Amino acid sequence: MLLKQATLDGIKRGDIRLAFRRWQRATVKAGTGLRTAIGVVRIGAVEVADEAALSDADARAAGYDSLGALTADLRDGDGRTLYRISFDGIEADNRLALREAANLSDADWHALAARFAKWDSTVPGYFLSILRLIGQNPELSAATLADRLGVEKLKFKQDVRKLKELGLTESLDIGYRLSPRGAATLEKLREHRL
Repeated sequence: MLLKQATLDGIKRGDIRLAFRRWQRATVKAGTGLRTAIGVVRIGAVEVADEAALSDADARAAGYDSLGALTADLRDGDGRTLYRISFDGIEADNRLALREAANLSDADWHALAARFAKWDSTVPGYFLSILRLIGQNPELSAATLADRLGVEKLKFKQDVRKLKELGLTESLDIGYRLSPRGAATLEKLREHRL
């Protein structure tokens, strides 16, 4: 579920508490979090909604000036189900603090090494290659980095997300860079593998 910056700003201020989406099936689940530029937006209830029962209060809670503005946005239905999604607050994205944790404890290192060993069983050295490439080429586009590794851009971006979940990389407007934790991990990997 994508949220525009204006919507995120409204969620952060507390003005926006709802969203309405038409989907074949719900793409978010109640009780989960949605990572965004403002942190992790907690998803409250996800319910099927009846467009005829929507109110001006629903529209305002979703960031619209009027019910007419909300329903105008909902017109492109194509037979998809209308869902009402409530937001239940914002939490800090723990990856932000994790990125700065460059002093790897033994437990941190063993957990990371185990993850890399598991990944390497499929394609040996692939994730180390990604870390190296990003470390040597910050701010280079994903398409160019993927091409240099000989993989499809979509697969590359999915694999970088795995590294991001571990606090090892940071996304930029264009491309990526290693976080302090990523640089420390790359150095440890070099010590143990090269």
